Amino acid sequence: MTIGGLEFSYGNVLLFGLAVFLLMGVISFIRQGLKIAAVVVFALMALAFTAGVLRL
Repeated sequence: MTIGGLEFSYGNVLLFGLAVFLLMGVISFIRQGLKIAAVVVFALMALAFTAGVLRL
């Protein structure tokens, strides 16, 4: 699927969805006061988002 000149595949959408899911986990951990866990999950979210961008 082409949107705005970028070719999106199922892999891209899956990785972006995973990044959003992990971002919700970061927000949840911050609300619970678990800052170290939030940093770890944020790093995983950044990796998933970066992988999605690199697959474009």
